[in-house]
Amino acid sequence: MKIVRFSDAQGQCHCGAQEPDGQVRLITGDLFESFTITHQRLRPVKLLAPVQPTAIFCIGLNYRRHAAETNARIPEFPVLFMKNPAAVQNPGDPVALPRHLNSDQVDYECELAIVIGRKAKNVSADEALDYVMGFTAANDISARDWQIQRGGSQWCRGKTFDTFCPLGPAIVTPDEIGDPNNLRIQTRVNGQTRQQSSTADMIFSVERIIEFLSGSTTLLPGTVILTGTPEGVGMARKPPLWLQPGDQMEVEIEKIGILANPVVAEVE
Repeated sequence: MKIVRFSDAQGQCHCGAQEPDGQVRLITGDLFESFTITHQRLRPVKLLAPVQPTAIFCIGLNYRRHAAETNARIPEFPVLFMKNPAAVQNPGDPVALPRHLNSDQVDYECELAIVIGRKAKNVSADEALDYVMGFTAANDISARDWQIQRGGSQWCRGKTFDTFCPLGPAIVTPDEIGDPNNLRIQTRVNGQTRQQSSTADMIFSVERIIEFLSGSTTLLPGTVILTGTPEGVGMARKPPLWLQPGDQMEVEIEKIGILANPVVAEVE
């Protein structure tokens, strides 16, 4: 099943199960408790980010070839940072390059995102997928100057500006995904492929990430986990390729779809 959040012609927000023709069957109830897929069909006016996260955990340096392109050592444990839930952006809405805290080194990062469906703590890798509502696509937008030079040796400042976490277009349930550790993933900027890989290159699997993050820690329903990005980021190119106003980004993940966002300059 593909679950979407959307607004209707009156501006009301709903959740629905997406049909092949683009219409959705309205979902009533709480996605994380008990819900019903009704027979009422609607056509979304605007897609929204498919979840409003309770928390956003992010894993860095989780693809072998990305670690190699940045001359980083393979980590012994997953590298963790977090994003502000207010950084979430809808499919189709713009990513804003910071101008108040100015950055001229903003980068794209396609990522598979996990959506936790029920409270999880001290979960084993063998049980991990039982706690997953589904998966979606994410773009871990990163201001590299604030991440590396100005961030005080931590990454959160450069990773959590407004609009720096596009999500979508839908949450795809595990039964449709199959093996999340073997999905094609890519980024295109202005139609040019910048990243092209597979989640099979991840150092830590989806199951291992959930096991690690839930260790002595409660993951609430609605927690979103970004699982890292493959090689091809703008920072690693020679010369670097930074995002510019007017660029068009597309993140595509097999079985999930395309998450597209334009790039603009922040209006102060």
